[in-house]
Formats: sequence, C-alpha cells, structure tokens
Amino acid sequence: MSNRERLYKIDQILNSKQNINMADLIKRLEVSKSTVKRDIQFMRDSLNAPIIFDRDSETYRFETQGPGIKYELPGLWFSAEEIHALMTMQHLLAGIDSGGLIGPHIKPLLSRLTGILGTKEDSIDEINKRIKVEVIGNRQFNLEHFQVIGSALLKRKRLIIDYHARSTDETTTREISPQRLVYYKGNWYLDAWCHLKSDIRSFSVDSVKCKETLETKAEDISDKKLDETLSEGYGIFSGSNIKWVTLKFTPERARWVSSEKWHPKQKGEFQDDGSYQLTFPYSQDPELIMDIMKYGSDVKVLEPKELKEKIHKILIEAVRNY
Repeated sequence: MSNRERLYKIDQILNSKQNINMADLIKRLEVSKSTVKRDIQFMRDSLNAPIIFDRDSETYRFETQGPGIKYELPGLWFSAEEIHALMTMQHLLAGIDSGGLIGPHIKPLLSRLTGILGTKEDSIDEINKRIKVEVIGNRQFNLEHFQVIGSALLKRKRLIIDYHARSTDETTTREISPQRLVYYKGNWYLDAWCHLKSDIRSFSVDSVKCKETLETKAEDISDKKLDETLSEGYGIFSGSNIKWVTLKFTPERARWVSSEKWHPKQKGEFQDDGSYQLTFPYSQDPELIMDIMKYGSDVKVLEPKELKEKIHKILIEAVRNY
C-alpha cells in the first residue's frame, strides 16, 4: 500500500468509525506503529486533519468539525514528481502573469504543495534557485487593467476602453465584447468583437485603458469564426485576404527551421541540395517581414513576388541609410 493510499485509508476509517485504537489501525493498514503515527502526524500538520487522541479510551477519532475547522482530503492526490512539476509550472507562469491575474489565486495551493513535500531540498526556494527564466526582447509594460479585462472576459460583460494604436499614434474610445486573452511572443493580446468597427479585432493589452465595465452581456463569437479571422494569417495580425508565402532556407539554417513552427498550416520539405522550403499562409506582412529578415542571407523569398520586392526595397533603404 502506497503512502497516499494509506492516507485515504486512514481518512476512510476515521470517517466510518467513531473511534479506533492503534492496534486496529496497524492491522487494517498492515504497517508498523511508527508508520501509523507518522501518517497521522502528517495529516494533522500538512492537511489540517482534525485527528485527536482520546486518552481515556486510547483511540483516535475526527474532532467534530465546527467554525474554524476546515479539512477535506484532496480529491486529486499528487506524487512528489507531480508536485515538483506543478511548482515548476508556477515558477514559469510567474514570468508571463504580468498582471497578477492568476498568481494570487494559486499562491495558497503552492504553499500547500510545499508543505506536502516537506523538506528544505524540495522547497519552492530551491526551485527558484535552480531554475532561471530569462525573457529577452519583450516589451516592458504595466498591465494595470489586466484584471478588469480578465474579470469582464469571464463574466461575459462588455467594456468601454480607450485604445492607443502605436502604428498611428491615435487613441480611440470603443465598446468591445471580450472573447479571449492570448499570450503571444511575450505579450498579452485581447481578441474581442469591436462594436465600433462591427468586426473582430485583436488589441495589445498594454495599450488598453478600461473606462467602464458595462452590465450589457458581451456578444459571443464562435471559436471557429475567431480562428478564421485571427488564426488563418501569420502571427498576431489578422485579415481575410489570405496569401501564401514560400521561403527557402540554406542547408545550414535548415537544420533549425525544419523543427520550428511558423504556422499551424505550414508545409515544409528538404530539397536535394539540403536546403529547406517552407510554405504557409499570411494576411498582413509586417510581422512576417521582421521574422524573415532576422535570418539575413540564410533565407530567400520565392513567392509571392510582391513580398519579395517589398523586402528588397527595405534592404536597399537600410543600406542607403547605414
């Protein structure tokens, strides 16, 4: 019988029987007296189990639960390896939870998991010491309206926002129906139905200022329609005018690119000379151009012609200004 099975067994015995002595527990659990005592102490200290020892009858029982006494054996029990995985996940999550929407809610769970592990070597401090997460190139921002957005999103309420578009340096006031939050390349985006434009839009959350949460129910857009509008093209940019790009990477770069995911619908294959040809759809090209150019001379645009000419023009201008 494993440790967790014994804990459930003890819980079951104490819930089904008013009192039980040590000899009966040893017999039922088929372990030593010291193991039973250790399990009971663990349940008291780490799980807040209200187990008391009645000295008169020399039996164990659950204390009658009343105000201030809260105990419930977890419905899902974790192994030490699973707890480590959860704690590690929380550590990584802290790097993307800039708005503090999730962290405060899982902090009590993290504390309980640390207690269950019960040793200094397995503590969250040790994980923080041994795992380092470096995020380079992300924008630094203060997502002061992140929780308001998250709340309206889950409660299905509309929002009145001021949105600053960096491309035009203009701020517009809009009424939106939030649909989903997306974490993409180090930044948070809000997919929403924009009632001003009567269309689906993706808003960079750090450019959103929430003015009011309305009681009006948010309009629900199907996942299929959201994906058709926002996920068919390349990257975070949406659009219905879908085109296909074909890129050819040098044999040296092909070894890396062949294992990368550029788009869910991408098609790639190695050529006879060891190069790698990659094809995928896009709608707008700003992000695509940036991602292509970072490969320098290791990539060549084969199709479409207009994208190839645009990048060529950008490179000529860059050399002229160098």
